[in-house]
Amino acid sequence: MSDLAKFRAEARAWIEENCPTSCRGENSFLPDMVWGGRRQTFEHDDVKLWLDRLIEKGWTVPTWPQEYGGAGLTDAERDIVLQEMSAAGTRSPLFSFGIAMLAPALMEFASEEQKLKFLPPIARGEIRWCQGYSEPGAGSDLASLQTRAVKEGDEYIVNGQKIWTSDANLSDWIFCLVRTEPQASKHEGISFLLIDMETPGVSTSPIELISGASPFCQTFFEDVRVPTSHLIGEENKGWTVAKRLLQHERGMLSAYTRGARINPTEQITKFARRELGDADGRLTDQAVRDELTQLAFDRLCYEATLQRTMDAAEAGKGMGPESSMFKLYLSELGQREADLRQRIAGRHALVWQGEDCPPQEKELTRGWLYNQASTILGGTSEIQLNIIAKRVLGLPD
Repeated sequence: MSDLAKFRAEARAWIEENCPTSCRGENSFLPDMVWGGRRQTFEHDDVKLWLDRLIEKGWTVPTWPQEYGGAGLTDAERDIVLQEMSAAGTRSPLFSFGIAMLAPALMEFASEEQKLKFLPPIARGEIRWCQGYSEPGAGSDLASLQTRAVKEGDEYIVNGQKIWTSDANLSDWIFCLVRTEPQASKHEGISFLLIDMETPGVSTSPIELISGASPFCQTFFEDVRVPTSHLIGEENKGWTVAKRLLQHERGMLSAYTRGARINPTEQITKFARRELGDADGRLTDQAVRDELTQLAFDRLCYEATLQRTMDAAEAGKGMGPESSMFKLYLSELGQREADLRQRIAGRHALVWQGEDCPPQEKELTRGWLYNQASTILGGTSEIQLNIIAKRVLGLPD
């Protein structure tokens, strides 16, 4: 028996012994995501039990070194763990910006002391992170940010405002871009700080969207004292860290649906059969069938290309500006899927409020409205096109 075959047998046996039956299959208690953090609660004890066992095993971040909270597995071993979890109808529910975005940047730019301080709690789901990048006057032109951090002894004094901070009101810490040298060129005078959201002077205010949801916040800093030991990388060189983290963010957004329980196109197909199908669920509308088929092919091609690129990245090539291609394509594919669902639903997707409106119809309307933001969040499509033109295609400015 090869080493990988032996590892597969051990992984399968461990999952069988440790994963509660309630955390498996279509009727699993597992939520879509467990964000972790100080405010995390669990509706079912078995979900926490399974997560605790995964944390102890190091399988929430299986390829991370053991000293950082992982299991030190190879990429091949990690793939086996994911395959065996999938075969058992389960997975690790822990997801966070800390794991997907911040941690890769810490691995590259943080000191060893900083890695040992922040990475293990991220792996254990003890910290929920949010991202302090955009400002009211610095969106697409992020390098124009004006939030100031003035060094005073062994602390920075931070003043300013961030906007569109996803779930800032629910988060424990924020990784934040601040201006530490106002006289330098706008890309040069930026630093990358980690700030505890419970620090005096930090406050948040949720922003209600047209969909009725409030996933974004304004975040304010008023004389917030941050230890200089929370500076990641060099002072005034934070733009380098920021750009690398954005690559991980776009990669995260690109790969987001790969772990979904149901393919979005499959969901729309089932919805179309229910709304427009005949007694046997067959779709007789050729135009709808053509659109569904095209969406299915487009998503299949997207996922195959993404997988090929990620395999190359795991082999050491690394994912660079091509992450912008995937983010751009997935955003627009998701909008096409949402538009088709809306057209299939017809007048039922136009309701907004009222006691007589079924909740699922309200969800259709509000979900469609929220989906319009997908070509803005994580970097606008226009920004992605600029990156693709310059860094992928090599076109002149």
